[in-house]
Amino acid sequence: MVPHNRQASPRGRALSLLLLLCLAVPIHADSMPSFVKTPEDQTGISGGVASFVCQAVGEPKPRITWMKKGKKVSSQRFEVIEFDDGSGSVLRIQPLRTHRDEAIYECTATNSAGEINTSAKLTVLEGDALGEELEL
Repeated sequence: MVPHNRQASPRGRALSLLLLLCLAVPIHADSMPSFVKTPEDQTGISGGVASFVCQAVGEPKPRITWMKKGKKVSSQRFEVIEFDDGSGSVLRIQPLRTHRDEAIYECTATNSAGEINTSAKLTVLEGDALGEELEL
């Protein structure tokens, strides 16, 4: 018996092509954010500048937000500078105020897969306090 050579129907060819495309094109599943760079504890001088850096990756790309004492940072002295690629930002505080700015600053990375947090402490010394410490 000779095998019969059958042509696939147009619908069968379309399904085969669709199956091949699904196998060839990677499907990006959502992934939780993870930090690439986290802010570090800092000590600054009253009247000076402090900067915290936070960067995260994930799918879709996480959004970075900064909080101080549970509230989104907002002041003319606080500047959030976004990275060009949107993967992170710098929180810049200037000029530093001794009691007002001393706090734990929290960086949150959020996307549709979830949210992660990290934090850093800012200590602000009086302008002359640093000179006294250097003499020790």
